Amino acid sequence: MNHGYPDEGYSNKTGEDEMIPGLETTITHQESYDRNVESLHSLGLVLPRISDLADPPGRLAGKMAEITNADPDSPDARNLFRVHWHNGADRRSLVSVPEHIVLPDALTGVKAKIVVALGNRFPMINTHKVLAAYGCLIPRLMSGAFDATRHRAVWPSTGNYCRGGVAIATLLGCRSVAVLPEGMSQERFHWLNRWLADSNDIYRTPGTESNVKEIYDACHELAKDAENLILNQFGEYGNYVIHRAVTGPALQRIFDHVNADGTKTARAFIAATGSAGTLAAGDHLKQGLGTQTGVIEALECPTLLYNGYGEHNIQGIGDKHVPLIHNVMGSDFVIGVSDSACDNLNLVFNTSAGRAYLSQHRGLNQQSIAQLGDLGLSAIANIIGAIKYARYNDLGADDVVLTVATDGADMYHTEMAMAEDRHFDGRFGEVQAAEAFGQHILGTGIDHMQELGRFDRERIFNLAYYTWVEQQGTSLEAFDRRRDHSFWDGLMDLVPVWDGMIDRFNGA
Repeated sequence: MNHGYPDEGYSNKTGEDEMIPGLETTITHQESYDRNVESLHSLGLVLPRISDLADPPGRLAGKMAEITNADPDSPDARNLFRVHWHNGADRRSLVSVPEHIVLPDALTGVKAKIVVALGNRFPMINTHKVLAAYGCLIPRLMSGAFDATRHRAVWPSTGNYCRGGVAIATLLGCRSVAVLPEGMSQERFHWLNRWLADSNDIYRTPGTESNVKEIYDACHELAKDAENLILNQFGEYGNYVIHRAVTGPALQRIFDHVNADGTKTARAFIAATGSAGTLAAGDHLKQGLGTQTGVIEALECPTLLYNGYGEHNIQGIGDKHVPLIHNVMGSDFVIGVSDSACDNLNLVFNTSAGRAYLSQHRGLNQQSIAQLGDLGLSAIANIIGAIKYARYNDLGADDVVLTVATDGADMYHTEMAMAEDRHFDGRFGEVQAAEAFGQHILGTGIDHMQELGRFDRERIFNLAYYTWVEQQGTSLEAFDRRRDHSFWDGLMDLVPVWDGMIDRFNGA
């Protein structure tokens, strides 16, 4: 089915003349394109196709064998071929099934299998946001809308996406500007300082995790300079496309592996809103496995649940607005998770006292305990949301709930000390670990959840109007066309188009 997107020459218009940036399918700026070809080829770069990243075992096995000696943490252009879910624990090898954890019921307190795909296997930034950045930049680079020799790529985010953007742009020999709230974890700023030559290219905005509008305001100022190209993950459809094309199949392979005996049923994909790019994987799983999609948000800032607002510390999930690339009409649940639960469980999972409690009183073995280091704050939020979904639906041992760990605990070491002071007066021992586990795992109920009906989805969809039409200048026609599922399905016809553009670019 074509859905209105021809293989060649799609005009990308919503009205008579309006174009949607980021959905380019032809060369729109020939001189910039020619400079991109010359610049990237002088660096010896070859770009992977989206279909390659979607099926590394089938398409990239030979390439991965060639690049084993490339340091996954260095700005080595060969790392572009590791921007997928099939990296092994060493982040060098290729695995047939993406790395994941099946959480034991002694940890989750529910019978259902909660399965977590591990984002910290990605290169350079140890999080899958490097995939989102690639998806956002590729259509601009291939069309010449982004000039690698002239433009600065501006990456607005709450931390991980801007790091992914800086990593991708660095490999391409481009200059970047990272825009993120000043209250994000210090580990993020340490990484940016190592990768950016000029500290002035780190643009700190007021506030913390939920202050996304302040990021947008900063981008409006930066956009006044014609050399700055804003790649806003919350509104770039390339973010949606690449996650549905790459993350969706990766999660389906994980389920197929977990379901090797054929007795299990995939019930849902649960993930925090964030930019809503990762949620696109839910559309793939819904189509392929019949799953529902549950959307996590911070209870301290319940925008989708209650049209609410506030501050929170579940870093990486954004808030106070509905992303343009969120397929709201395809979402089935909204689930509120408290940031204090994530802070507390981060201490349970990653301190000696917490791990001693899990070992001695919950019966977790050393392998299961070691794997908890793969779970960052948003991963913990996703797991709590999955537990709430399992309890709400009374799921059994043959039911599977899929989710992701965007990053690992190593991104939040400084946050742990602050959480210990904030919640436990600086004293966190086994008794406090038991209390935290009892409250935030065993005591997790089905409060602050909404199973979405048609009018609930319409309410959330309409809420996005104020951000995208009134504040960000999206046309009403471009905004409203997102109500129809065929719009989102049609975006996937762009994958072979963009792959063809990458082939022509590589062969230019």
